[in-house]
Amino acid sequence: MHDALVIALSSPVLVGIYKDGVLVEEIKNEGMSSDVLAEIFDSLLERYTFSHLMYAKGPGSFMGIKVTYVFLKTLSIVRKIPLLATDAFFFNQNSPIKAVGKLYFVKNRTTIELEPLTSPEIIGFELPKTIELEKFNSDNLPYYGIDAVG
Repeated sequence: MHDALVIALSSPVLVGIYKDGVLVEEIKNEGMSSDVLAEIFDSLLERYTFSHLMYAKGPGSFMGIKVTYVFLKTLSIVRKIPLLATDAFFFNQNSPIKAVGKLYFVKNRTTIELEPLTSPEIIGFELPKTIELEKFNSDNLPYYGIDAVG
């Protein structure tokens, strides 16, 4: 059994496959999550049986978060695979995450806030080489941080 982790908060979309908590396959795709997730998982589901699906639930790209959640939640229900999540700061060394304009999401211990930053050091998202399921939880609803602009 394997675990799948999806980070689709910006480009590229990252998918990691883990065996006993160790990264065994990494997929990077520059496409939009709405275009590439089904294609990626079509191939993965032919090769692997998953015991957990995990994802970065935000903050980040509103559409990326939404599409990833709907896709993985559907797969979770249909295949009866638990869906777990954690916030995006877990994957970028707690670096600020672009929100809108000069606003960035920052994590201060346990709270995520919006702050105006002039020129923050941005660190890209990365798949961890190892994972512990205890770092993820079943509170898997997306975290958007700001309301959608309509």
